[in-house]
Amino acid sequence: MVDRFTVAIPTELLWALIGLLLTIAGTFLPASLAVPSRDWGHQAIQMHALGITYQFGAGLLVGCVAGKNPATLSQVAYVLLGLTPWFPIFSKGGGLGYLAEPSFGYILGFIPGAWICGYLAFKAVPKLEILLVSCLAGLLTIHLTGLLYLGGLRLLGVVNLANFLQLLLKFSVEALPGQFAVVCAVTILAYGLRRLLFY
Repeated sequence: MVDRFTVAIPTELLWALIGLLLTIAGTFLPASLAVPSRDWGHQAIQMHALGITYQFGAGLLVGCVAGKNPATLSQVAYVLLGLTPWFPIFSKGGGLGYLAEPSFGYILGFIPGAWICGYLAFKAVPKLEILLVSCLAGLLTIHLTGLLYLGGLRLLGVVNLANFLQLLLKFSVEALPGQFAVVCAVTILAYGLRRLLFY
């Protein structure tokens, strides 16, 4: 089945670069939620940390706005750059030693997650619900890849059972509420951009 909408190749390359830069910036930018205060006289808006960063949302945003190719390319570039010793762009640095980090499976999941999100986002006319399902499918793919990677580390003896369960809670359970909030923000932003860009 062919995508109903396509993006020109130069535009795809531009979006891939934008996705790479957003992913790098999002790695170091904590996600927060602005909530109106009950005490309007003192502080009208309060910021509440979500306990995650915007890192994963960049690939989903590019997938929803520009499609699977630029989204995937941006995340492949992010992973490859991070694995080199010269670009410590992951949250704990970078280099090949990062392959032993339990969180690397989730980073690796950005690649298929961005592809799935971009693939689904361009299968129909852009509607909020279509883009939301695309983002959720991308997020699910990230988590499945991360869980498989953690399972592989467990089988190799890098992670013991107690650590495996603790890491599972940390990366796949505790992070979900904040990630859902970011997915909602990405969906709304992507919908607005798609309307603005007329595709």
